[in-house]
Amino acid sequence: MEDYKRIKKDTKIFIAGHKGMVGSSLWKLLASKGYSNLIGKTSDDLDLRIQKDVNEFFLEEKPEIVINAAAKVGGILANNNFPYPFLMENMMMQNNLINGALNFGVDKFIFLGSSCIYPKFSPQPLKEEYLLTDSLEPTNQWYAIAKITGIKACESIRNQFKRNFISLMPTNLYGYNDNFDLNSSHVLPAMIRKFHEAKINKHAPVLLWGSGSPMREFLFVDDLAQAVLFTLENNLPEHLYNIGSGKDISILKLAEKIQNLIGHQGDIVWDNTKPYGTPRKLLDVSKIQKLGWRYSIELDEGIEKTYNWYLQNIDNFKEIKL
Repeated sequence: MEDYKRIKKDTKIFIAGHKGMVGSSLWKLLASKGYSNLIGKTSDDLDLRIQKDVNEFFLEEKPEIVINAAAKVGGILANNNFPYPFLMENMMMQNNLINGALNFGVDKFIFLGSSCIYPKFSPQPLKEEYLLTDSLEPTNQWYAIAKITGIKACESIRNQFKRNFISLMPTNLYGYNDNFDLNSSHVLPAMIRKFHEAKINKHAPVLLWGSGSPMREFLFVDDLAQAVLFTLENNLPEHLYNIGSGKDISILKLAEKIQNLIGHQGDIVWDNTKPYGTPRKLLDVSKIQKLGWRYSIELDEGIEKTYNWYLQNIDNFKEIKL
């Protein structure tokens, strides 16, 4: 691995997806730390799916560091209903960025993936070396396969060209600027919206998918931003790191926690005909912790922050039928 020149406050950093939940948190953090040369492009300004446009961007802007926080994301329903765009659009975006970064001399590339890359029935907690040891969870395999190709592309560049391309695999994220659209959102923001709207609708019952038995780990988005900053400012020895809290909770307990915070007094109804997803998905985060990074925002605090943000932005969300 070639020596990585230490990042400076005026290092030119491109944050792909800077308007999304992860990208906006990262932009805010880096700006607060004095990084003054940040680049962000909306999808209207730069379509990452078009290789020619991405190459022209690299030629014109010449970023020194690229952070790929851009992705087409969604929950089980969205992944099930739209497998092709979850596979192909994610591959196009990330491949154009990775290849452009390689060809145009980017010093450091940070690829953000997801814990869904690991096999459905892996031993728990999930270690980085479990990647590609068994079959994936069918409901989100399309997104997972796209992310796995990104990891392997970064690893191959690291091996062949000795470049600082690193992949971070966060657990389930939530927080400010989350997606609360029930057709495409993940479980935690979906619960916040469902319980809130049921509360204002005379504490109507809330219908949730599955049985509540699966175990999930959650990380507040600002903690991931801190992990990316840690990766920027340090020369990490390996290509793949899990990013999470190292703690999990059942979906049932999560629902009760959110219900209590919001003050919903109605019933919770579980629809056992809907897919449950992976039984358990807990990351082993010992590798990144040994280098010096650790999460700081506990789940209760994070849910409260997210709900308060939701209330402040509630006019942006369409009402649903309960």
